[in-house]
Amino acid sequence: MLTIQGGNEGRFCDGFTRRNFLRIGSLAMGGLALPKFLQADSLSGNSRSRKSVIMIFLAGGPPHQDMWDLKPDAPSEVRGEFKPIATNVDGLQLCELFPRMARIADKLAFIRSIVGASGDHYAYQCLTGRSHKEAKPKGGWPCMGSVVARLAGPSTTYSVPPALGLSPKTQHGPWGDNGQSGFLGAAYTPFAPEGEELKANMTLKGVSLERLKDRKALLDGFDQFRREADSSGNMEGIDAYHQQAMNILTSSHLAEALDLSKEDPKTVARYGKGSSDFQDDGPWARLDQFLMARRLVEAGARCVTLAFGRWDWHGKGFDRGRQNFPMLDQGVSALVEDLHSRGLDKDVTVVVWGEFGRTPQINKDGGRDHWPQVSCALMAGGGMKTGQVIGATNRLGEHAVERPIRFEEVHATIYKNLGIDPYQTTLTDLAGRPQYILDAEHQPIRELV
Repeated sequence: MLTIQGGNEGRFCDGFTRRNFLRIGSLAMGGLALPKFLQADSLSGNSRSRKSVIMIFLAGGPPHQDMWDLKPDAPSEVRGEFKPIATNVDGLQLCELFPRMARIADKLAFIRSIVGASGDHYAYQCLTGRSHKEAKPKGGWPCMGSVVARLAGPSTTYSVPPALGLSPKTQHGPWGDNGQSGFLGAAYTPFAPEGEELKANMTLKGVSLERLKDRKALLDGFDQFRREADSSGNMEGIDAYHQQAMNILTSSHLAEALDLSKEDPKTVARYGKGSSDFQDDGPWARLDQFLMARRLVEAGARCVTLAFGRWDWHGKGFDRGRQNFPMLDQGVSALVEDLHSRGLDKDVTVVVWGEFGRTPQINKDGGRDHWPQVSCALMAGGGMKTGQVIGATNRLGEHAVERPIRFEEVHATIYKNLGIDPYQTTLTDLAGRPQYILDAEHQPIRELV
């Protein structure tokens, strides 16, 4: 696995800290054992489609009633400070700080009734489609990225890994659940920035995420890695598939996909380069990550996960919203429009969500607290039926009163879009038992597919 190290830490309300990094070959949505994929691919001769997914994870729990499910008729202590605006879809309203999304609402689907959250600061449900509190098979459930990488591989050639992403590292355990390649085994274990697993990872020394835009620095890092590997003898004594994996991961294809200077300046300007002024958002509340995600799936990645910002707003929530909402609005709208303009809207699924919602009642500090009863999500692309709202909450945004949607159903929809049947496909756990990817009771969201 190859890692490009990231930036600083920020702390969530329950003591969790976040440390972000871009992992090449292992990520928030699962890890990669590229030599095994190369070997399996050479034996199976499987053809590869261009289907892929981009997940934008809003770590900390975004406030659904301040974003895409406003309650203008609720009491002031519930409705908050933001006003709704009309969109290009009749009857669909969004927060006034999402004007770009309002103009392309026909390309978006808003789910206002996500239920079943555990209430913990934990990305497990978003990444696996299952609660971390339920019974697990021996070895644990794998994340979606691990599953997709295992079953499908990259969408073009092995110039880039199948799965890439961002995931905060926390004090008590990783948000992206770095150990949750689950029963797929150690070969699929995502990168961990600390401990013994660090020895098994390949790190580009001296190249931070802030320097990715500097192509020369990135390529120098690749060259240094190759020289050190050669001089240490690590490039010798490994089988042909490992040698091929080394060559792929240190080739220029990945560097070029990450090099935003290759983009049309007008496209770069549309995405923007801004970042959050809030220190605890860390380096990942950055708009250029949305463009990087599009470049990576276009280059062949199957799964790209962005952890965008920190949304644990127990205080000053409306001040945070005035800054972060416009950034999210610009990044998501630019990404969706770009996918459509490039003819990728049928192949690339986009999902934007967090681990739970926020309380209807605004607290004394001007924020909202944890609310697992209901939350929201946005989906786009994937050939889905967009321009609609799915589900509804009651007048105060307390719970779903129409069409509750579970995390598992969102995952089922994504798997369908990827061409994977989670009810017929099995993977073997560490006890030797075949496990279906999802339970048949959780079907794709019918309104979308």
